[in-house]
Amino acid sequence: VVPFAGTSTETITFESSPDGNVIPCHVTRPDGATSAPGVVYLHGGGMANSSAFDGNYRAFNRMIAHEGAVVVAVDFRNSIVASASGEIGEFPAGLNDCVSAVRWVHANAESLGIDPDRIVITGESGGGNLTLATGMRLLREGDIDLVAGLYALCPYIALDRDGETFPSAVEFDGYFLRVLGEWGRYSYGVAAADAKDPLAWPIFAGTDDVAGLPPTVIRVNECDPLRDEGIAFFRMLLAAGVPARCDTVMGTMHAVEAIPNVCPEISRAAARDIVGHAG
Repeated sequence: VVPFAGTSTETITFESSPDGNVIPCHVTRPDGATSAPGVVYLHGGGMANSSAFDGNYRAFNRMIAHEGAVVVAVDFRNSIVASASGEIGEFPAGLNDCVSAVRWVHANAESLGIDPDRIVITGESGGGNLTLATGMRLLREGDIDLVAGLYALCPYIALDRDGETFPSAVEFDGYFLRVLGEWGRYSYGVAAADAKDPLAWPIFAGTDDVAGLPPTVIRVNECDPLRDEGIAFFRMLLAAGVPARCDTVMGTMHAVEAIPNVCPEISRAAARDIVGHAG
């Protein structure tokens, strides 16, 4: 589905701030890349499990690299099951790692073969949450100019999904994602959930939290319980004056883009659009 020819991979580590923990990254480059668009990829798994080194992410990252970008997939700290980093931590541990990764990629853009003016953050599901949260955190801290754009696929950003606010939560309700929602509340951090911290759960963000973000794409799947929370966030971006676009991929399930062997043509189209978003 995704050829290895034309790309190369390596593992690079960096020190995350403020905890000083070491985070591994799976880097995928198109052959001969110099001043290429840079994609910081944040994997899914509800901020609780999975790894940037999982096979489906390696394949999707190769797809993105085949479109001409250098992909830095960050193996941030999960809240329940350790990734290759070997550590776990509730909010804001994983977010700290993602923010640190963006700063590290920008500072090392030349050695990575990346154009520092064409770096985008992307990720699906829990990685979509972290994409938006990383953008908001960089904005708060005066570093939003480090990135050219945000691209959140099927972002997992709401704690409570009542059918009136988010009809898709009822229309496509299923055991797995319903349990994941409760899992997230307790594993990612009860204090952050109770405080309705928008950096933990971006659905709680207001226009003041997002005004000034770079161009942002929200991509949702039609047959996904999480569809409507992504659309709600998109509408809030528009209200804040953020250049934003929302795409609904008809007939698809949650996070299908990140599973290239299921619908490779959809994954490839997403990869092309992510790289195009870098400019």
